[in-house]
Amino acid sequence: MRTEARLFTGVAAFFGAAAGCYGPLSGDPAGTAALVVAFLMAALVAFFLHVQYRKRGRRPQDRPGADVADGAGPLEFMPPSSPWPVVTAAGFALAGGGVVYGLWLFLIGAGVLAAGVLGLVFQYAARLPPGAGEPDGPSETGSRAAPPGRG
Repeated sequence: MRTEARLFTGVAAFFGAAAGCYGPLSGDPAGTAALVVAFLMAALVAFFLHVQYRKRGRRPQDRPGADVADGAGPLEFMPPSSPWPVVTAAGFALAGGGVVYGLWLFLIGAGVLAAGVLGLVFQYAARLPPGAGEPDGPSETGSRAAPPGRG
């Protein structure tokens, strides 16, 4: 992910430099705002990829001498189901309707949207990483469970 982080850092630097030059020379606030938003989005992706690289290290794809078998095994955790995308979509719909019908509906939608986004972000925050399951030693009480069939 180091290569991807550097790529998006370059994209963010390009949009930042373009916004820095375009804004004062053109006087166009809409174009300047678009370039600033593009810079912020690319910087966010670059930051995420940099953090993932520091957290997980080099991938097999990043090593020149790696074999195909080095990348084998479970890749990521995929959640089976989640109610939070529906809550997020409902909050976005309410907030969008609030733009048309009034501030009260927008605020309700913003609250539902915030709850949905936080639910998506933190629904698996306490999940243990792979291989960090139950300890192999005795339990906290000092005894092991009896094998099945023996009572």
